[in-house]
Amino acid sequence: MAGAVLRVARRQLSQRSGAGAPVLLRQLFEPNSCTYTYLLGDRESREAVLIDPVLETAPRDAQLIKELGLRLLYAGSGLLRTLLPGCQSVISRLSGAQADLHIEEGDSIRFGRFALETRASPGHTPGCVTFVLNDHSMAFTGDALLIRGCGRTDFQQGCAKTLYHSVHEKIFTLPGHCLIYPAHDYHGLTVSTVEEERTLNPRLTLSCEEFVKVMDNLNLPKPKQIDFAVPANMRCGVQSPPS
Repeated sequence: MAGAVLRVARRQLSQRSGAGAPVLLRQLFEPNSCTYTYLLGDRESREAVLIDPVLETAPRDAQLIKELGLRLLYAGSGLLRTLLPGCQSVISRLSGAQADLHIEEGDSIRFGRFALETRASPGHTPGCVTFVLNDHSMAFTGDALLIRGCGRTDFQQGCAKTLYHSVHEKIFTLPGHCLIYPAHDYHGLTVSTVEEERTLNPRLTLSCEEFVKVMDNLNLPKPKQIDFAVPANMRCGVQSPPS
């Protein structure tokens, strides 16, 4: 009995990422693209990062960051650099996009006492990454792993086989209690866990061969905003200069 209590206590401590209060987390939603943006902050240093920002909601995000008294260090959007001086735009080196800072497998993004580990998770696109909080209590999976689903692989140099191995090797190897926060959801769901997706995800519980067959036959319509989103992503959300 004492051993079980000790294990629970250790698990609770690990979820606090060190001394003091746990990481500050805000999950924000953009309805047109069904995108989640995540604000993470250190309550002591007030340093923060923003994951998966949307260009149209940059003013909203900047306002929240100011209201909470945070200092944004990194974001995946160049527009926030102009709204919040001192912020750097960040994107995967393999994306081929412009940014102040290019990251790759194994890199860490630090904010106060916390850090996000970069895990390359290509397949939806070559540049997809998953950010894992340093105590492995949270993973921000972008377009790679969704709740009971995954990103499509039929455009932007996607590859179903690559995505399958990315999820199984980079995300499903995390602890089962690790919370999964995706970049999109189309059914009103907000969070899952590694164990839930390992056992319940209808696509990723298939064999690799079955998964590839399913993904190759989705026959989905072209995303509504793709003609705008892809060029914007390549500029890391920075508007083109006037001609």
